[in-house]
Amino acid sequence: MAETVARTERAGHGRVLAALALAQFICSFAGSNMNVMINDISRDLDTTVQGVQVAITVFLLVMAALMIPGGKLTDRYGRKRCFLTGLVVYAAGALLSAASPGLGALILGNSILEGVGTALLIPPVYILTTLLYPDMTSRARAFGVIMALGGIGAAAGPLIGGLITTGISWRAAFVFQALVIAVIVMLGRRIDDPLPPDPTRSFDTAGAVLSAAGLVLVVMGILAADNNIWLMIALLVLGALVLWWFVRSVRAKEASGQEPLLSLTLFRNRTSNLGLVTQNVQWLMLLGSSFTVAAYLQVVRHYDAIQTGVVFTAATLGLLVTSLSAERLAKRRPQRTLIMAGFVVCIVGVAVLIALVAAYSTAWAFVPGLLLIGLGLGVMLTPSVNVVQSSFPEEQQGEISGLSRSVSNLGSSFGTAIAGTILVSGLTKGAYAAAMAALAVTGLGGLAAAALLPRGTGAGPATTPPPHHRP
Repeated sequence: MAETVARTERAGHGRVLAALALAQFICSFAGSNMNVMINDISRDLDTTVQGVQVAITVFLLVMAALMIPGGKLTDRYGRKRCFLTGLVVYAAGALLSAASPGLGALILGNSILEGVGTALLIPPVYILTTLLYPDMTSRARAFGVIMALGGIGAAAGPLIGGLITTGISWRAAFVFQALVIAVIVMLGRRIDDPLPPDPTRSFDTAGAVLSAAGLVLVVMGILAADNNIWLMIALLVLGALVLWWFVRSVRAKEASGQEPLLSLTLFRNRTSNLGLVTQNVQWLMLLGSSFTVAAYLQVVRHYDAIQTGVVFTAATLGLLVTSLSAERLAKRRPQRTLIMAGFVVCIVGVAVLIALVAAYSTAWAFVPGLLLIGLGLGVMLTPSVNVVQSSFPEEQQGEISGLSRSVSNLGSSFGTAIAGTILVSGLTKGAYAAAMAALAVTGLGGLAAAALLPRGTGAGPATTPPPHHRP
């Protein structure tokens, strides 16, 4: 009887993990699959490469700007309800994108609705995983599956999107997203929320507006770099001032005993802070390199969508191999060591990519570098998440999950914005190399942050305590 109950619980956890992992897959897929549709969308909607770049960046930006409020809402309305609501909003955006007659409708469907849906559904993925898997080893296995599908979604997005675009049309890629969402909804109905929602929890609306506005202004400033340097400076300064205003409002609310959108105590954990930096840089490198290589292949080398997607298979395989080894690696090596090793491999991969593409005109020149980038990212994505999520007790999981995902998606936005800004200034080998070099330099910053993590961080299954339970 006990064995039957245990098998039933494992099967239930398996279905829940499948729903959570598929959710991360489709959101990451949405962030990269449009990279191979640049030419098709530009022609069909009578827009430019820069117009498509704006749509991609705004999607990533909306996710980043709303992820903190999305995480906070899980405490008030429950993780399952936010998860399912986000899926429905996302599906509506995907279907609108599929039918869009112009760039404006595409931005509304893909960038806004899918972005809002993602901000609602992704924080519950990480909160539920942390709560359902209390020890380091099982949590590493679960996060390994989630991050593997997330990384594969980002890396294989160009291939899957290329196959669909070439075989049917770019619009069918959005229908594909809606179909996957339907499957996730069916699986997600079986989720049991470990914590009951607390309708009495307050929501800091002013803080949500200020944090979102500040992040939007900062990324828009980066996007403006190729058009007007003074506009860029003005937007960056204004964004910094709004974020400073947000911090001031948080301090005032905490001093008066009110509950702010984001407690500043989250930033007093040095290990978590460094882990957040590594997350940001990882996704910056992943989405930045994906956009750069995809744009170069299509605009400079005139590859079609499916040819571009095939080239990215190397990165997908690398991510798959190392991400699915997360549990075994977590048992053998400290999280700090894995994160550092991942950055080193990624940076070497970028250097190889630049060197071989400059020397050879064949598509095979992209394979070694992309494979190394995929291997490096797969090694470190899971440890970075594990380090951050495991640094806080159960009652702070909503806040830290929203902050963690916001930081990661902000990295994705930065990667696409920075690389895109360099590329559109002149789509040549020189611009391609400059964009990739900028990503490598950022990777060195991530490596430095990883090196500052406490030695032995997360070493083995017993060193990081599970989240505390409420009395």
